[in-house]
Amino acid sequence: MKAHLTRRYHFSASHRLHSDAYTAEENQAVFGKCNNPHGHGHNYVVAVTLAGEIDPATGMVCNLGDLDAFAREHLLARFDHMNLNTLEPFLTLVPTTENLTIEVNRIFQDFPFARLERVVVEETGNNSFVFGG
Repeated sequence: MKAHLTRRYHFSASHRLHSDAYTAEENQAVFGKCNNPHGHGHNYVVAVTLAGEIDPATGMVCNLGDLDAFAREHLLARFDHMNLNTLEPFLTLVPTTENLTIEVNRIFQDFPFARLERVVVEETGNNSFVFGG
C-alpha cells in the first residue's frame, strides 16, 4: 500500500537577485528591491513530499529519523544562515526561490528510503514555489 509523507524544514538564508547578463539599470528594473547590493534574507520553509509502500512492520513510509538526519546533513547544514549567492549551485544561477526549489528537489532525489514526489519552498507568506520533478 502506497502512502505519501510530507515533512517540513525551516532555515534562514540571504540572497541577492542579480544577473551578470544585465546592466545595473536592467537588474534594478527586473529585480527591484531584491537587487540590493547588500542582499536580503528570508526564513524559508521547505516541504518535502515522499511516497512509498507502507512498511508492514513499522506502519511508516520511511523512518522520520532517517529523513531528518538526511535533511540536516544535505539541506540545513548547507543552506541555514548562508548567503545563497556564495554556494556552488548559485555561482552561475540567479538564486531565485524557483532555482532554490529545483536544487532542493535535486538534493532529496538522493534520499534512499522513499521516492521524492514534490518539493515546496515558501519564501514568504505570499510566495511559495513547487517543483514536482
